[in-house]
Amino acid sequence: MAVSERVGIDELLERVRQDLDRVEPKDAFEAAADGALLVDIRYAALRERDGLIPGALVVERNELEWRLDPQGSHRAPEAVSHDLRVVVVCNEGYASSLAAVSLRQLGLHRATDLVGGFQAWKSAGLPVAR
Repeated sequence: MAVSERVGIDELLERVRQDLDRVEPKDAFEAAADGALLVDIRYAALRERDGLIPGALVVERNELEWRLDPQGSHRAPEAVSHDLRVVVVCNEGYASSLAAVSLRQLGLHRATDLVGGFQAWKSAGLPVAR
């Protein structure tokens, strides 16, 4: 997409999602069991209101790239490789798509996001910690 090209957010989401192998909640649960890193980018008020996905790494959206860049000086201990499977989780599955694309631009080629976000996870009856 050219820098000067103007698109709305709906079109942008449609475009970026074409390159993502987005996962449904039960697939994300299984991916985590197989070693994928679930990353919760929801802000604190939503986490406090709705709970957490057990085992997910909580990283505020504005810190995501710094915390998950395997070469970065501020990386989280879990950010061990560009080959790491990362599933980004937001509240409803919108911001996470944009975040996953940003991680791919950093070389995390297996980054994707959770369709429907945390709300879909919770609706699927998957574990939630309070």
